[in-house]
Amino acid sequence: MLGLDMPSMNKSITTTPLYRTGGRLRSVTGLMTCNLPAAVGDHCAILPREGEPVLAEVIGFENDLAYMVPFDRAENLRPGMPVVRKGTGLKVPTGRNLLGRVIDGLGRPMDDLGPLAGCPMRPVNRPAPPALDRQRIREPFATGIRAIDSVLTCGRGQRVGIFAGSGVGKSTLLGEIAKGSLADVNVIALIGERGREVAPFLEDCLGPEGMARSVIVVATCEQTPLMRVRASQAAIAIADYFRDGGSNVLFMIDSLTRLAMAQRELGLLLGEPPSARGYTPSVFQLLANTVERLGNAAVGGITALLTVLVDGGDLDEPVSDSVRSLVDGHIVLDRRIAERGIYPAIDVARSVSRVATDVADREHAVAARKLRAVMATYADVQDLIRIGAYARGSMPQVDAAIELMPRVEKFLRQDIGERSTFAQTRTALLEIAAAWPF
Repeated sequence: MLGLDMPSMNKSITTTPLYRTGGRLRSVTGLMTCNLPAAVGDHCAILPREGEPVLAEVIGFENDLAYMVPFDRAENLRPGMPVVRKGTGLKVPTGRNLLGRVIDGLGRPMDDLGPLAGCPMRPVNRPAPPALDRQRIREPFATGIRAIDSVLTCGRGQRVGIFAGSGVGKSTLLGEIAKGSLADVNVIALIGERGREVAPFLEDCLGPEGMARSVIVVATCEQTPLMRVRASQAAIAIADYFRDGGSNVLFMIDSLTRLAMAQRELGLLLGEPPSARGYTPSVFQLLANTVERLGNAAVGGITALLTVLVDGGDLDEPVSDSVRSLVDGHIVLDRRIAERGIYPAIDVARSVSRVATDVADREHAVAARKLRAVMATYADVQDLIRIGAYARGSMPQVDAAIELMPRVEKFLRQDIGERSTFAQTRTALLEIAAAWPF
């Protein structure tokens, strides 16, 4: 009897069901149907004659028919295959033993570091923190990126959208922030990424320094829409765990657009009416739930960076417009800036942090406004300067902007791997602002 954990064994015995509910597979037409009494969210296993069981989740029902969607690709299924109800709701592993690990949307390890141990399970579907229990955003969140910490100052618990087209540097920016920020833990969800991009992100963008304090949840683009949606929810559940422990958590998801596309597929399968660009109503509900589960709670906070893949550079397309209305600020990456070899390619004029005035002191805020004024003044006459139509001395403000722009561009430009503390960024910002007399 030595070494036996009798209380745990008794609990396991008393909670183990004495029977399992089963049914038969009826049809597979996008959705799987089965004559199985099950609730929405229940997990079921389809048992083929040969091979591994196919795990699926119930996403709807009609009379006695349950509608299911598989987590993994389902092949060689036949009518009449047995289906067994396995339990209610998805639970994923959490805890500090997950740091440095890469898992999928079901919490299964994807790296070669062995099985997970000592990771308490937690349901993926949890309510957002109550509105009146949320702490105010009062402390700055240093990202290590001068363009953000100076003019687009973020706060702990802020939700920020990063809007950009493909290949403009979203993933690189996320990796640099994950390595350079002062967060206790990083939780990163890669949703709908190409498989070949995952390893380069982990090794090059994140690196050993970032991986050591990060948990990575991956669902690549070829996986089922259900797996992509559940992967994002699993990542939020893991971030919830660390926030409940009082940690300062940095949460990243790349990208919300691919998450919306996955939910659109599920919505269309269930017969939801498509609206703008084919997106179903459940897409916008999912985006709202995703954003609201992040941020500050009564204890701890989750600072979130949520990328949006802008379709054709249109910031007013449905997903971009919806996300921009939900987040506490947005950062726009511009392809034209990237083509000039400037990193990070942040369009400061089109970006905003809605909590900057709450987390930056007055001197910092005034300096940030002056920097914006320099850039706006120069932008107004940029075309005239290029063709040589502007005569120096015509406008004192323009003359001062022309003199300062090289310093401003040098300040905003930051090489990959270059670090800048919040104090260093603030000092450099104030020096530039002092040279603007208007």
